[in-house]
Formats: sequence, C-alpha cells, structure tokens
Amino acid sequence: MKKLILVSLLLSCALTAAAKSKEEKQAEARKKADQTLARLYKAKPSSQAAIKNAAGYAVFNSAGVKILVAGGGKGNGVAVDNGSKQVTYMKMREVQAGFGMGAKKFSTIFVFETKAALEKFINSGWEFGGQTTAAAKTGDGGGSYQGAASVSEGVWMYQLTDKGLALELTGKGTKYFKDGDLNK
Repeated sequence: MKKLILVSLLLSCALTAAAKSKEEKQAEARKKADQTLARLYKAKPSSQAAIKNAAGYAVFNSAGVKILVAGGGKGNGVAVDNGSKQVTYMKMREVQAGFGMGAKKFSTIFVFETKAALEKFINSGWEFGGQTTAAAKTGDGGGSYQGAASVSEGVWMYQLTDKGLALELTGKGTKYFKDGDLNK
C-alpha cells in the first residue's frame, strides 16, 4: 500500500512539473534568449552594439536530427522590438534533405535593421532556405555585423553551436511563426 501511495505521489509530482503555465513557458523562453545572447556577445563582442542599435532581434534555440536522407528540427524563441520592448513568442520548424546522420543543438539570432523587416518576420512568418558562409560588415552606424550573414534586405543572422559561432549559416527549409499559445 505504501508503494502504491509513493508511486501515485511521484506520478502526480511529475505531471504537475510537466504542465507548465503560460507565464512559466514565457519566462523560460526569455531566459533562454538572454543566455543565448550572452554566449553570442562572448563569441562576437561586436554583435552587442549591432543588436542594441537595431530595430529589433529574434533569438531561437533549436534541436535537429538527420537520419540517412532526411531530417528535421524544431525550436522556440522570441522576437523583440527594441523601440517598444514588445516580446513576441515564436516557434521554428525545419525540414532538410541530403545524406547524413546526427543530431545537433543550435541557436539562431536574427538582427533586423528596420522596423518593417521585424514586423514582416513577426506577422507574416518567414521561410528560409539555403546556406551561406559568414563574414559581413556594415559601414553605416548600426554596428558591426562581422560574423553574421545577410539573409534578406535589412536582416542579418548569427548562428551558434555548442562550440561557438558557426562558420556556415544554414536555413534548410526553415519556417518561423508566432506561437499561438504564448501570445494570447
């Protein structure tokens, strides 16, 4: 009987811990974003000024797996309007093809030079495909984007792996969109 009660209590605690509230999920997303930015600033100090001077930014933490000829990944993140300090909670899904095998965790940071680019990303979602090698710098006032890649007009991307700043930035059929549950 004692074992049954103990098992019931453990299950109850596990279910309670698994059922996080909306506010807990939001706080967790903001905390992960802050930790990711701290890692980026350490790996590429010039990125801090670039992000501070931008219209906004988005930070995603993702995991992916690839087995033989197909793979995919998913992640969560936040988009932040630097002017209004408005935080939008977002999701990411990825599909990839090509031969390979493995799993990896990675973080992607987008920097938006204009409010229009930020709003388009947040409100329309965004699909990205392709790959580019990082090494870009802007000369006009917004700070250095060295170590970032230009992915569209006014949008720069940094990508971090567990080992630091990625040398190649990839999107591989990636879709970014608002998290319907956390933005209500």
